[in-house]
Amino acid sequence: MELSLDEFASLARERLDPAVWDFIEGGAGEERTLAANTAAFDRVPLRPSVLRGAGSPHTGTTILGRTWDAPLAVAPVAYHTLADPAGEVATVRGTAAAAGLPVVVSTFAGRTFEDIAAEATVPLWLQVYCLRDRSLTRGLIERAENAGFEALVLTVDAPHLGRRLRDLRNGFRLPAGTVPANLPVDGFADPAAHSRADFDPGLDWSVVEWLRSVSELPLLVKGILTGADAVRAAEAGVDGVMVSNHGGRQLDGVPATLDVLPEVAEAVGGRLPVLLDGGVRRGRDILAALALGADAALVGRPVLHGLAAGGAGGVTGVLSVLLEELTDAMSLAGLRTLADIGPSLVGRAPDHPRRSTVDAGKGAGSDRRTAAGGGAGLRLADLHPSVADPVMDTMNFLNEVTLRYPEAVSFAPGRPYAEFFETEQVFRHLRRYLDHLAEQGRSPAQVRDALFQYGPSAGVIRELIAHSLRVDEGIDVSPESIVVTVGCQEAMFLTLRALMSGPDDVLLVSSPCYVGITGAARLLDVAVTAVEEGEDGLSCDALEAAVSAERARGRRPRAVYVVPDHSNPSGATMPLEARKSLLELAQRLDVLVLEDSPYRHVSPGTQVASLKALDRTRRVIHLGSYAKTVFPGARLGFAVADQPVLAPDGGTSLLADELAKIKSMVTVNTSPLSQAAVAGALLESGGRVSELNARNAAHYGEAMRFTLQCLEREFPAARRTRLGVRWNAPSGGFFLTLQVPFRADNSALARSAQDFGVIWTPMSYFYPQGGGLHTLRLSTSYLTHADIEKGISRLAGFIEFECGDPVA
Repeated sequence: MELSLDEFASLARERLDPAVWDFIEGGAGEERTLAANTAAFDRVPLRPSVLRGAGSPHTGTTILGRTWDAPLAVAPVAYHTLADPAGEVATVRGTAAAAGLPVVVSTFAGRTFEDIAAEATVPLWLQVYCLRDRSLTRGLIERAENAGFEALVLTVDAPHLGRRLRDLRNGFRLPAGTVPANLPVDGFADPAAHSRADFDPGLDWSVVEWLRSVSELPLLVKGILTGADAVRAAEAGVDGVMVSNHGGRQLDGVPATLDVLPEVAEAVGGRLPVLLDGGVRRGRDILAALALGADAALVGRPVLHGLAAGGAGGVTGVLSVLLEELTDAMSLAGLRTLADIGPSLVGRAPDHPRRSTVDAGKGAGSDRRTAAGGGAGLRLADLHPSVADPVMDTMNFLNEVTLRYPEAVSFAPGRPYAEFFETEQVFRHLRRYLDHLAEQGRSPAQVRDALFQYGPSAGVIRELIAHSLRVDEGIDVSPESIVVTVGCQEAMFLTLRALMSGPDDVLLVSSPCYVGITGAARLLDVAVTAVEEGEDGLSCDALEAAVSAERARGRRPRAVYVVPDHSNPSGATMPLEARKSLLELAQRLDVLVLEDSPYRHVSPGTQVASLKALDRTRRVIHLGSYAKTVFPGARLGFAVADQPVLAPDGGTSLLADELAKIKSMVTVNTSPLSQAAVAGALLESGGRVSELNARNAAHYGEAMRFTLQCLEREFPAARRTRLGVRWNAPSGGFFLTLQVPFRADNSALARSAQDFGVIWTPMSYFYPQGGGLHTLRLSTSYLTHADIEKGISRLAGFIEFECGDPVA
């Protein structure tokens, strides 16, 4: 009795002709990729969790609407009849005897689709090579569909077969009687020569549209090895991707599939199922693949080994070993279901324990023990208190949840829609800026220095930003009043450091509030006072009361932070009159206003005038960012700080000058390359960022409208009244809030992600002094309509369940 897949392989080698064995087992070139596929799994350790009460693990999963007994399928391999005369018929019989797992049947199957389907009680998928003769390919698909096949798998890494040295040395030809049963029988004896004659080497992504025109079956693409191609596949409209290097049989030297899996899974972002083949030889390999982002794994060669070793019974034996090993590994690793598998299962242990938001309430001084082994161990209580503040760990917790449940629809990230960004944009923008410098009369040496040297701390593109603010926002300030920063976060940090000079200085913030400003304040030991936000943003009455209360305590309110347009996190927008009232109040109370408004130009329609555009008394420090409007990777922000600063000797400067001094001791300068890329975009648009983002704004507006429509559909008036659910309806931006009758905390989020496949953000993260326990935030920005519809449906199921009134 064979107890491992290696034992089946040994039996198969004994029973097969050496040339046939080499054809099945061999790879391309020097077979480095072939070896890398299995070696990659050997490098991945598993980190079990003990005393989890896992009991008997459940391996079931659902992919493309079909329930599988385990996250495992039979990969497409040509000519099963090389291993056993019954070929694919024996394979489907043996698979069914082991478990309910899909079998992907090759275009070059040795048995007809009809014969295979007649014996199959497991799902069948068709692997498709798109041939030069499209009518022949269409006929194959129609026959498979008529036979009951449930999906198509397009192989995209084979314009022709790879250079397989074993076959070349053996002069391999298919044995007599081995033919592709579903194709004309002539010309197939030499697989490599046939591929060069009949495979279509000119395929591009339009083939997806063509396949959609000939079949309504779900379509997956096989041969994805980069995140970029995974994104292209999603954009093309496929239903799933297979991370595959053709078992090492195409281009030798490409990476192992397991090594690129995390990149592909991250790029897909849970929008599509991600499957993997290549190198799976043990049950624990399946666990590793799932932990690194796969929804399921496929095995190819081992199935042929089992077929050669014992026909249908050998296939049953191979798959049974894998499933037994999988169940055993899950049990020993403390995993009850596949949903328990996440990135924490693989990799080396962290160098030191890390506090999570779950136990943040214990306080910084709850454990005074030094690190194990003495030495230079540090105590958390001896570090700055900010590192133990729960606000500092909220984003990490969200990231962990998202990574742990990659199949979930996530409404958590407030990031831009990735499909708006093209790599070539960066080079075009850089070239435009360099041409601009040359047009200004800069010498080649000066142009070179503009890119490769640090440059002034205040930035090198201040004139372009000032021009953009003037033509696009009606904000008329001198370039000298601007400091270019590493993202808006640095602008916040510099501004707080300059304004808050002592322990009695206070920052007022709208509540709920963006965690970036409260986090920066915590790092700087700046006291924060929350001011209640209404439906129209910050309440002036509440602000005046808070300022009076702080002054009564002997403290000095210095500034109030607001996001007046489509606020993060609430989505609220301040009306024009409220903005004017805020400026009048700030003048009367002698406080500054920190205006942060990143969503103005990614929102549809005419925007209300910014606070800085309305400012006539230099009360407003305008904090800007190009993360949403140009591209996030530039990490470019700015502060408009035109307030005069009086020195003891009677001299004056601008607040921007003081911010630049602080910056010179923090980040020194903002990357000239990032400045150049953003400058090129500003030049290209004539400074009108609003026009540059017109298409983006329309997309985000439509995403918001569609989300609200889905909420209305899932929660009609009677249902939301019964459940006690309500939400706001922002006119733009990335966020809306949803109120529920239960605690929307981290525990609820974990249940939502694990049991219902939907992720959101607890609003309690955004209340500096407590609140928001029954509210959650939804971000609509980077999701497709299909994702939104699916996610809102899942969210409705979760809310019903939490309310104790699940849908029948």
